[in-house]
Amino acid sequence: MAKMAKLTEKQQRFVDEYLIDLNATQAAIRAGYSVKTANEQGSQNLAKLSIQQAIAEQMAERSKRTGINQDRVVLELAKIALVKMTDIVDSQGRIKSDASPDDLACIESVKYKESESDTGSSVEREVKIASKLKALELLGKHLGMWNDKLDVNITQPIVITGEDALED
Repeated sequence: MAKMAKLTEKQQRFVDEYLIDLNATQAAIRAGYSVKTANEQGSQNLAKLSIQQAIAEQMAERSKRTGINQDRVVLELAKIALVKMTDIVDSQGRIKSDASPDDLACIESVKYKESESDTGSSVEREVKIASKLKALELLGKHLGMWNDKLDVNITQPIVITGEDALED
């Protein structure tokens, strides 16, 4: 890997701030650039090879340190997208004792309520799993299944005839 130029103190602060929220304008402001020119400064900083490399290196270090990477995120989304409620709860709404750790990881909340009244007692149970639809949507985007952009580029040869009518 080629050694890049050393960053200035302000550029390094920009890199550190950018890694917080990946917002170049806000990172520029927090790093000490003028609020008026922060948008341009942020954009210019992101265009610099040395800053791109510093960001990539720090993101790779964070990924290694935390164990969070694309594969892990996709696997977690797949758990949510493919979980079946019947694998988690029984017909009484109780969490199954043999539910797998992967299935249990999909539970967003559990509610339990006992009520007493003149007519008797009742029990309400609610087990909510994370949004399957959102997980499927994110997985579909990752796989390039949905494209919000319409490609209207057409490659077709153009033939011009009647060359005597053309001017130079």
